[in-house]
Formats: sequence, structure tokens, C-alpha cells
Amino acid sequence: MTGGRVVILGPTGRNFAAGMSGGIAYVWDPHALFPDRCNMEMVELEELVISEEIEEVRRLIARHAEFTGSTVAQALLSNWERAAAAVRRSHAHRLQARAGAASQNAPSAGRLAPGTTTE
Repeated sequence: MTGGRVVILGPTGRNFAAGMSGGIAYVWDPHALFPDRCNMEMVELEELVISEEIEEVRRLIARHAEFTGSTVAQALLSNWERAAAAVRRSHAHRLQARAGAASQNAPSAGRLAPGTTTE
């Protein structure tokens, strides 16, 4: 995975995220099995804590339920607080490193980045 977002509502195979260089995978993990199946050299796992992100995942699952009639998605939505607590956010280590580097290298308002000209 190199970009975008995906929500996984079922079990993952072993070595999940091998080669993941970008994007975000939200994995519903009600039995806490995901960390053992995930390639932790490539990604970090976090709980969902930001309300906007929790709502985004809920909306994605709701759209999935609407378009597919998924009973799993419908069950998660019917007990959303419990379901959301079991969702893990998986993102590439490089994603955070890149974001940090970009903010450090970003020119301040009105100033040019080193090595650039106005001509």
C-alpha cells in the first residue's frame, strides 16, 4: 500500500503491511490478534483517539454497509463505541518521518527555501 485509506473488517493474514510505504489501514481487531500478524518493521499501530478520525472510519464502514449490505458492518455500527475501541490504525514509519521532515524543511511565510530564486 502506497497511499489512501482502507478499513479491514475481517482477520488479516500474517505479515500484514509488508511493503507498506504510505497510506493508512484501519483494522477492526476484536480479539487483539492483529499485532502478531503485522509486520511491525514497516508500520506503527495506534488506537483511534481523534474524534474526527473515529467519525471518518464510522462513515467508511457505513458506506460499506450501504453499498454491500454487509452484516458485519451493520453489527459494528449498531454498537459503534465498542467496535471503535477495537479498531487499530496502521501507518508506515516513513509516513511520520516524512511529515516531520516536511514541516522542518518548509519555508516560513514570505521566505524562500534554500537554493531557490525568484527568477
